[in-house]
Amino acid sequence: MSDELKEIATELRRHLAWQESDGSRSILGERTAKTAAAAPVAKAPAPVAKAAAPVQQAKPAAPAIVKPPEAPIARRPLDEIRRELGDCQRCKLCNGRSTIVFGSGNPRAELVFVGEGPGEEEDRQGVPFVGKAGQLLTKMIEAMKFTRDDVYICNVVKCRPPNNRNPEPDEIEACEPFLKAQLASLQPKVIVALGKFATQTLLRDQTSITRLRGQWREYQGIPLMPTFHPAYLLRQPEEKRLAWLDLQEVMKRFGKKGQQ
Repeated sequence: MSDELKEIATELRRHLAWQESDGSRSILGERTAKTAAAAPVAKAPAPVAKAAAPVQQAKPAAPAIVKPPEAPIARRPLDEIRRELGDCQRCKLCNGRSTIVFGSGNPRAELVFVGEGPGEEEDRQGVPFVGKAGQLLTKMIEAMKFTRDDVYICNVVKCRPPNNRNPEPDEIEACEPFLKAQLASLQPKVIVALGKFATQTLLRDQTSITRLRGQWREYQGIPLMPTFHPAYLLRQPEEKRLAWLDLQEVMKRFGKKGQQ
């Protein structure tokens, strides 16, 4: 090492020794660290608040669709309604029928039974409920302390469906105006709807008959009691007990009491 460098090194050691005795130790590296530590930390800029999203107003609920009540049907004599029905060709049931089965009973009856449609025997005689199911209905009417001459009996469709099948929607639609006209003419105190098709047609309710039966409903302001069809009771005799409970409720409307 040259004399000049030795002299520089000696001066540097002296300078460091002086600084240590003074307690400052402010060499470049430490000074830089202390300066950096002492320097205020720059705060991150506050996040800019996002503009609040516009509050979407709830759309008003769509108004419930309320079907207007059916307009009352003009009251006309039963024989006039039968003449209007004529030799009906309004649906395909006319192709296989022997006769039209309009209805029978007391034209001033306070109790009306509405069934589904004519069967084979009804098609032959032109009278509703005269076959096996009709014989059971007669017993039911008599158990209620009425006779068939006291009541009126009719069906939703007036012609026999082939092979006693269920009536189809277009067939029901073709016959329905005449059923409604019959009920408007009779203005009974109570209607008993026998089975699914009579009940659903009159009430415009597709609920099953097992759930509807036994519960008072209304047709055009007339109390209506849904119950099982006699043909169903012939197939399921254990359900006669429930049907009898339904008919007892009807009897109460007429002030009659039945055996439990």
